[in-house]
Amino acid sequence: MSELALQAEKLDAADELASLRDRFVLDTASGHAADAAVVYLDGNSLGALPAQVPDRVADVVRRQWGELRIRSWEESGWWTAPERIGDRIAPLVGAAAGQIVVGDSTSVNVFKALVAAVRMAGEDRTEILVDATTFPTDGYIAESAARMTGRTLRRVTPSEVPAALGDRTAAVLLNHVDYRTGRLHDLPSLTAAVHAAGALAVWDLCHSAGALEVGLDEHGVDLAVGCTYKYLNGGPGAPAYLYVREELQPRFDSPLPGWNSHTDPFGMSPSYAPAPGAPRGRVGTPDILSMLALEAALNVWDGVRVSAVRAKSLALTDFFLRCVRAYTEPGRVECVTPERHEERGSQIALRCPDAGEVMGRLIARGVVGDFRHPDVLRFGFTPLYVGFAETERAARILGEELA
Repeated sequence: MSELALQAEKLDAADELASLRDRFVLDTASGHAADAAVVYLDGNSLGALPAQVPDRVADVVRRQWGELRIRSWEESGWWTAPERIGDRIAPLVGAAAGQIVVGDSTSVNVFKALVAAVRMAGEDRTEILVDATTFPTDGYIAESAARMTGRTLRRVTPSEVPAALGDRTAAVLLNHVDYRTGRLHDLPSLTAAVHAAGALAVWDLCHSAGALEVGLDEHGVDLAVGCTYKYLNGGPGAPAYLYVREELQPRFDSPLPGWNSHTDPFGMSPSYAPAPGAPRGRVGTPDILSMLALEAALNVWDGVRVSAVRAKSLALTDFFLRCVRAYTEPGRVECVTPERHEERGSQIALRCPDAGEVMGRLIARGVVGDFRHPDVLRFGFTPLYVGFAETERAARILGEELA
């Protein structure tokens, strides 16, 4: 056994989160030996299945829907699920209860948050700034929001934001972690800079929530959105969430007012009056099946400290980089993820010319990461279920395939 493999065994033995793996359904690689478990390093795209979810979904379908039917809106708590589940997510992103509502997609929530931020900023604020390196949809929505509100849109990198801010800035839309490179942006200082300019900060937490400490309340973030199917393991198409800071809730003016966010939803009034608090971020009927699957998935976080998750994330990614350097030819791959912990999310992105072909071969051998055009191998580390021996094995197989 190699020195790195022995080191991995020691790290796994000392890992305080190791037992959490049993809370997930993680099977073996198809076509491989029974003891050759899949190394799943794509939880930054779709988290693994929490073991409690199948029985919960079966109960929702067979009993709540099949037997109680419409009574479940009240008796099974369907109606209050968006706020109840929002309060479950809140401590994972550093927020107090009553500020997060779950529902709709990330894209829809980005639109709601950004347009509402512009409206709160006032008519004299005529420019929106958007992260030029953002996930494409965020940029598309920012462009549409600018057209709809009569503002101009300027694309800047996060490092350029402080210099780009001015008295015309209405809102700034930023990603906490870059989806390609895994770079972690400085949420506290950038939020402070946005506020110093009199603008509002909107953060996309898709690649940070559940992997590291966010601190929404602590750092005074105005609005935030995020998905739940990555590090929160809510399942494919799981609903996203919207955070609205408590002080801003009375002024939050959603561009998508729906009957679910009406102060009297069953009054069926032709005129709209928004509900108080976080529920004014709701729109239409909640997607109950996926929402309650998410609620069950969040049980894996019981008793888990986000700080411990972050510490293991950094240890895993440090160890992976060490193994990659030991097992690959110098210069064969280039790490595009920052080395510094304060600038790193929970993934490692490696650049190589034949990345697409390499990832295909890795997956065939049971190491599941993903490929980002044109030349990036992306490996996501979910500390709740990824261990150090798996990490060493993934790097060793990568080295073999690159050779």
